[in-house]
Amino acid sequence: MTSMDSPGFPAAWAERVRALLRGELTPVVPRGAATVLLLRDRPGGPQVHMLRRRVSMAFAGGAYAYPGGGVDPRDERPVRWAGPALDRWSAVLGVPERRAQAVVCAAVRETFEESGVLLAGPDDGTVVADTTGADWEADRKALVAHELGFADFLARRELALRSDLLAPWARWITPEFEERRYDTWFFLARLPEGQRTLDVSAEADRTVWLRPADGIGGQERGEMVMLPPTVSMLRDLLPYGSADEALAAAEGRDMAPVVPLGTVDADGAVRLTVPGLPRLDRVIAEGDR
Repeated sequence: MTSMDSPGFPAAWAERVRALLRGELTPVVPRGAATVLLLRDRPGGPQVHMLRRRVSMAFAGGAYAYPGGGVDPRDERPVRWAGPALDRWSAVLGVPERRAQAVVCAAVRETFEESGVLLAGPDDGTVVADTTGADWEADRKALVAHELGFADFLARRELALRSDLLAPWARWITPEFEERRYDTWFFLARLPEGQRTLDVSAEADRTVWLRPADGIGGQERGEMVMLPPTVSMLRDLLPYGSADEALAAAEGRDMAPVVPLGTVDADGAVRLTVPGLPRLDRVIAEGDR
């Protein structure tokens, strides 16, 4: 058997898949996470904001992704809330109300931490217009360092979290063979008027705005490394000619979790397979030639 690592996949994945299938590996419990696809309209169709994770990152190093990260226990603390009530979010996300609030708060908080964009406003119908000042940056850094809780940040600035600016899009859970697992909810959001994305994430070394088709093309040509959920999100955006069209299409989306699997072919090739999405299946390590 020959073994060749597929671009974008950790070298250890192939053996971890085999170990899992042999019953020698106990899956890690996934950590909750939230990710936001920020959209803006440009001639030729909507663009999405993406970050390239630093190669030094333990998970998905070098891969392009969207602003997001893990749910913090403090995200469950009550905040001033605008938009659909928590019972509605609970039903849509398929989790208890307290957990639903934490996921939505994490989505808004992580977007601010990683891009400087804040989906919050002084009242239920407005959103802050500019977050580029030194005082905003000090608060953003304090959030990243876990020196400031998101609820305290919003309360001090007398802001309401605008949950109505988020549209639930998908939910993916990291494969059972991965050492770092995440149960991730993906959301869409339009870039608020007056705000702009900033190159502020310590976890990223590049940021881009691009059309979904261009991102897919870059991935297919090997110019951009992306994990299957990232590619899937881009493909799902292809039919829409504007951010409003995509946001409207979020209503009624299937939020049942997608869980990729590790499989081994008869010739020993190790594959990542995505149930229901065969075009995303990829070889992790080749088998006998």
